[in-house]
Amino acid sequence: MNQYQILLVEDDAEISEMLKSCLKAENYEVICAFDGQEACAKFDAFPVHLVLLDLMIPKISGMDVMQHIRKSSVVPLIILSAKDTESDKTLGLGLGADDYITKPFSVAEVLARIRAALRRTNQYDQAADSGASVLTAGDLVMSLSDHTLTKRGETVDLTAKEFEILKLLLKNPKKVYTKEQIYSLVWKDAYYGDENAVNVHMSRLRNKIEDDSRKPRYVVTVWGIGYKLGKCR
Repeated sequence: MNQYQILLVEDDAEISEMLKSCLKAENYEVICAFDGQEACAKFDAFPVHLVLLDLMIPKISGMDVMQHIRKSSVVPLIILSAKDTESDKTLGLGLGADDYITKPFSVAEVLARIRAALRRTNQYDQAADSGASVLTAGDLVMSLSDHTLTKRGETVDLTAKEFEILKLLLKNPKKVYTKEQIYSLVWKDAYYGDENAVNVHMSRLRNKIEDDSRKPRYVVTVWGIGYKLGKCR
């Protein structure tokens, strides 16, 4: 049996059963929740390695469930939603989702996104096992061994992708990365010209680590090219 346990939050019984069957066929363990209240309770009660979350669920909204999860965890979280506008995607990614899949979707796509998210999690675990180092920049201290970031001694809560974007810049302080390169390296997927995901995560990362996000010191824009680490060491 696969070691990974997935929390599936979907109020449509037919979709839930279909996804559960496909996930179990891939040897994932599946915990099902059919409303937001049940989702929060089960997330708190069970060890969860990844969350598949529908936004339009009863009792507590999917967005509120995501905020509940992000208060205590950076577990990979993939939104499944019939809402497909850019504003919906921006909001979902901005609140801490790692990926956003619109309905109707193919099971093959969902499984591929899950594998990619768990592969990134494995990379963090391998870094910890290898006794990977601490990265610093100015007041920021990133520990790869326990996947934490502090600023002036205070913990900064980052999502998995925010952490990986910052780690990429910290490990390569002299390199300028285009949005395409960042997407390919962090999302581990082909880039199709959609800058929105990178823009949203960069904006949220700056809001968390910069003293003034309008005058960034750590994540600096190189106009016409991309992003790099600022001269803050």
